[in-house]
Amino acid sequence: MKIGIAGAGIGGLAAAALMAQDGHDVTVYDQFDAPRPVGSGLMIQPVGMEVLDIIGAGDAARMLGAEITQMSGHEARTGRVVLDVEYGSQKHRRGLGIHRAALFHVLHQAAQRSGVVIHSEHQVTGRDGQTLSFADQGPSASYDLIVDAAGAGSPLSPLIGRALPYGAVWATVPWPENSPLPRSNLTQRYRRADRMLGILPVGGMPDAPDETLAAIFYSLPVNALRAWRDTHFDTWRSEAEELWPEFAPFLGWIRDHDAFTFASYSHGTLKKPYGDGIVHIGDAAHRASPQLGQGANMALLDALALTRALRQAEGQDALRLYAGARRWHVRAYQGMSAALTPQYQSDSRALPVLRDYIMAPLSRTWPVTRILTRLVCGDLVPPMAALTVRDQRPGRGRQPSSL
Repeated sequence: MKIGIAGAGIGGLAAAALMAQDGHDVTVYDQFDAPRPVGSGLMIQPVGMEVLDIIGAGDAARMLGAEITQMSGHEARTGRVVLDVEYGSQKHRRGLGIHRAALFHVLHQAAQRSGVVIHSEHQVTGRDGQTLSFADQGPSASYDLIVDAAGAGSPLSPLIGRALPYGAVWATVPWPENSPLPRSNLTQRYRRADRMLGILPVGGMPDAPDETLAAIFYSLPVNALRAWRDTHFDTWRSEAEELWPEFAPFLGWIRDHDAFTFASYSHGTLKKPYGDGIVHIGDAAHRASPQLGQGANMALLDALALTRALRQAEGQDALRLYAGARRWHVRAYQGMSAALTPQYQSDSRALPVLRDYIMAPLSRTWPVTRILTRLVCGDLVPPMAALTVRDQRPGRGRQPSSL
């Protein structure tokens, strides 16, 4: 097939590489003057790593990223354990902290190796039948299938998400040599549910693979962003360090608010993530808060499910197969994300008490510990049960697989 993809993000590049490897003629369009990522660090969970292995980019991602063996968090004032999730003893069942630039790099390379054509400086504004429209260029060629991987702001997607009241500011800094925090943990501190500080090891960058970096973040209400920016930076720094003294060395690299990038979130799902000659993947099809660290995973799983559906069927039948295969996994994780988010990001005074004194102790008992491990790994619900086929591709995907 001749396939046109809108968006060179995680889902778009993954889909492009996978479909080109299957012999499709794939072209990707992106709005930037040169293909590049946006954002800071993220988590790739084990199911996402399996997709990267199938693409042939898994080992390159591991070389740049940081292996995550545990997710932990404490309430700042009481010191109570709020979050304690371990990935387990199986080496292939670990998370990966990685900078978006590094993940973009390995996916971009995989797409290019697969023969994908990537056009920069093409801002997609819509489509006319099977051609894409752009802001400053004429229409694209005609495609058998258009893949909308243009993210939450996609002009091709009819999804209108519900804006979430909390967001976060992010920055990337070198890992301080004097930090006592483990370099294999996602670590967080909470003040009730209205403030959260976090540190995620993300490994190195493509031009400095041996460097050790950290993505640091501070959660706050969306409507409090202006007040945060208007607060003198040293005043906020003191407040953050008082909340979490171990956070102080990571702020030593930062001089002002401009080092941080703000991220807001929304929640919503397309009931039908496809139409006549078009299919939506990633944030163009479904959005949720980042509490379970599944955003990048979802985009990677969508890309693989779509590729497998195109192997097994044609036309609208393939798109229906893709949608059906992903439906229950997406719904389950969005439901759990919606339920968990207010416990960590909200103005509620009651939910943090429930979280700290009932949910947290319960989460550290068997069999809940095993359930939580499966939850963060991404396969508590089969990711694409109707399309479970082992891909014989290079990489570590030959390990026991849930895909």
